[in-house]
Amino acid sequence: MLKYIPASDRHHAAPVSWLSSYFLFSFADYYDPKNMHFGPLRVFNDDNIAPNSGFPQHPHSEMEIVTIVLDGEVTHEDTMGNKTTIPKGEVQRMTAGTGLAHGEMNRTDKPLHIYQLWFLPNQKGLAPSYEQKDLDFLDSKNELMPLVSGQKVLEDVVYMNSNSTIYWSNLKEDKEVEFKTFPIRNTFIYVKEGTVFVNGTELGPNDQARMTDEHVVQIRAKKDAQFILIDLPSSEANY
Repeated sequence: MLKYIPASDRHHAAPVSWLSSYFLFSFADYYDPKNMHFGPLRVFNDDNIAPNSGFPQHPHSEMEIVTIVLDGEVTHEDTMGNKTTIPKGEVQRMTAGTGLAHGEMNRTDKPLHIYQLWFLPNQKGLAPSYEQKDLDFLDSKNELMPLVSGQKVLEDVVYMNSNSTIYWSNLKEDKEVEFKTFPIRNTFIYVKEGTVFVNGTELGPNDQARMTDEHVVQIRAKKDAQFILIDLPSSEANY
């Protein structure tokens, strides 16, 4: 079963002048009891951050936090002692675990565009940890490229404590990719740009598809497209 969610259904938040964010799930001032999570995927925020601004240090706990940099550069500092920059094409994961605080700033003169995703961890009480990797995913072609995973069969990815995998795809017009799944798994797709058909349903920029009880997900680009696909467990026992 495929649930199509148009871009217009996203919640737009601009609480300060330097931030324009679209929430795909309940977050901050946006609350919808029917849109709290999809499997362990608890937060998906599409954030645009103005130059020389950003999020000052703030706390987190018991969450796997993934930041995907699409344009610009993030300056990151945390209470574990990490001080790093995350440029376009790199991916970061933080295990908040028993607790940490971090800040994310755009210290450049150019806009910053990121996706930030939060996953419910597969166990509580983990020690906070950090990983960052240059995956050069924005230059991949006509494939589903794994970025972050807790499924240990995948190599050269950022690891997270969730039985889930985040894929990225740059799909040229008329090209197809196929993702094999199981009825015990969920599949989430969010389109950055272009147009794709997902099991026959058309998705344009910033549209979503949330799929359950599928065996195969077939994706064909009507126009050159970029999208994210997330493979998720459907049962809380398998998070």
